[in-house]
Amino acid sequence: MPDTTGGHPAALKVVTLDGPAGVGKTTLARRVADALGIPYLDTGAMFRTMAWRLGPDGPDLDEALLRDRLAGFVFTLRGRGGASVLSCNGEDIGNEIRTEEVGAMASRIAALPVVRECLKAAQQRMGATQPLVVEGRDMGTVVFPGARHKFFLDAAPEIRAMRRYTQLQTMGEAHDLALLTEQIRSRDEQDRNRAVAPLRPAADAIIVDTGDLDIDGVFGVIMQHIRSRDGL
Repeated sequence: MPDTTGGHPAALKVVTLDGPAGVGKTTLARRVADALGIPYLDTGAMFRTMAWRLGPDGPDLDEALLRDRLAGFVFTLRGRGGASVLSCNGEDIGNEIRTEEVGAMASRIAALPVVRECLKAAQQRMGATQPLVVEGRDMGTVVFPGARHKFFLDAAPEIRAMRRYTQLQTMGEAHDLALLTEQIRSRDEQDRNRAVAPLRPAADAIIVDTGDLDIDGVFGVIMQHIRSRDGL
């Protein structure tokens, strides 16, 4: 089996699920991790945690000061499957990072090379010691370019906005659908056109349009490709 850790010596299985916000990456990554019996890593939660802890002024910090602050964040992962728990400095990460405001802040700091460098190193360290299902925006292109299985999930902004709208309703939060759609379009533009690690599928990724499929359908497509390649 080839090296799947993006530069680390361990030859472990890594499955990457990349794509924009609202395509169901988190739900699907948890299900795939459950099916394979390996840990799940939510890399978006790592960016959101840094954004939340740094605060609104985080992206404007002097690079040297920001690098020093980032060095104080230590991420750990325990458990397997969808029950895997990500912690920062010994504290489990919860729903405090799941607001739209924190998401917008995370998109801003994600454009900073020093932030991506720090998190890439942390993610690769985890992938060097255990197999992983990872989801994010540049897992298959930058962080784990040698991953055994790569998927890129996509859907129209209107579909993703409706999914996010429904999700927020279940969390007891009221939002305007038109505003959510515009926020998603804006974030797409920022993520796809940033100079550092822009959102795009890896050349060897399986591209799945989730617009016409429910979660079960997308899960079936992903698992079919994994089982076919691994001879399961």
